[in-house]
Amino acid sequence: MDFESWWLIFMPLLFGLGWLAARFDLRHMLNESRNLPDSYFRGLNFLLNEQPDRAIDAFVEVAKLDPETTELHFALGSLFRRRGEMERAIRVHQSLLSRSDLPARDREHALHEIAQDFLKAGMLDRAEMAYKELQDTAFNEQAVRALVRIYESEHDWPRAIEAVSKLGRLTGEPIAQSVHYHCEMAEIALSSNPPGLDDAMGAIRLAEQAVKSEQTPTSASKARILMILAEIAGRNGDTKAQRKSLLEILSDAPEYASLVAESLEASFQRTGECELLLNRLLEHYRKFPSLDLASVVFRMLHHLHGSQAAWEFMRSALTSHPSLLALDRALGVEAKQDGAVAVSKGEDFSLEPALVHQLVNRHTKRLDRYACRVCGFQARQYYWQCPGCHGWETYPPRRLEELSSLTSP
Repeated sequence: MDFESWWLIFMPLLFGLGWLAARFDLRHMLNESRNLPDSYFRGLNFLLNEQPDRAIDAFVEVAKLDPETTELHFALGSLFRRRGEMERAIRVHQSLLSRSDLPARDREHALHEIAQDFLKAGMLDRAEMAYKELQDTAFNEQAVRALVRIYESEHDWPRAIEAVSKLGRLTGEPIAQSVHYHCEMAEIALSSNPPGLDDAMGAIRLAEQAVKSEQTPTSASKARILMILAEIAGRNGDTKAQRKSLLEILSDAPEYASLVAESLEASFQRTGECELLLNRLLEHYRKFPSLDLASVVFRMLHHLHGSQAAWEFMRSALTSHPSLLALDRALGVEAKQDGAVAVSKGEDFSLEPALVHQLVNRHTKRLDRYACRVCGFQARQYYWQCPGCHGWETYPPRRLEELSSLTSP
């Protein structure tokens, strides 16, 4: 490559321009740092020394001295909300919204922040109004998701269905809980006085349509629909339809058989066909063993074939799937029969079932619960929506003892 003599002039010129630019940037930074209030540096110092309370006080002072510090206001509002100081968070974001010169993008951001403040503070009506204003903005999806949560907490299922439908259109994905919203409306109709059986059936038909719209409907949604259909049929005195719906759960949602085993037992008892059901449940238990199902099978065996046959089944079940809770329930059935449980085979010594049941029961109360797989919230009854984290279908249809045995090595 040939050397050009004019490069000797060009290179020093470039060096000089770079030096001037560096001097200008340094001077600009120094001017900015001189303009920053001392409170700003005190706040940084408090943060570095892990003194967040004093740091917040220092930054609040900066915000008072310079109301134009928008980003600082957002940071302070978020800090207050995380600390649970909702009144201070709301005041910070309201001060931003009161500014007439605030850019549209920052105004939407401030409105989103104050909506979160209202929601966390439990001011649901004001949160709803704020989130509705955010629709058709950059925060549209977050606003609709928040509206879904608000309507869920208020048990306003019609508006929840409307909001979740809009969310589905925004994301392009089906929302699984829409099925449960219709089921909730059906259960409300059934619990009314007098029961609104037609309204309940209408809601269930909509729930079935929602299931069909899903690419992979969950077993929980199928099981819940069938359980409500069985209840409606029972209220109408249609035993055949009730039994059909309950039996469909065994095939369509087999892991949820434990939730309907007692209802099946009662239905077949009314028609004197318990032996038929017993064979069906024994077959189902071999494929999908569960604690609740084992308890029902034991009780039916005890009633139909006596104590020995029942205990032979329970011995086999406990050998394959050890469960103190299953043993406790079996002892409870035996205690009602006024029999005796032999402690050692071939020996005369035995204990009264009532006494053994009482001893074992003291240690099984804490195991006789359902637990959310997301937050761990425990409850004695089964929930389709967790009362703790508000997630849908987060409760496995198994007792706490069963879950512990499944996760243990």
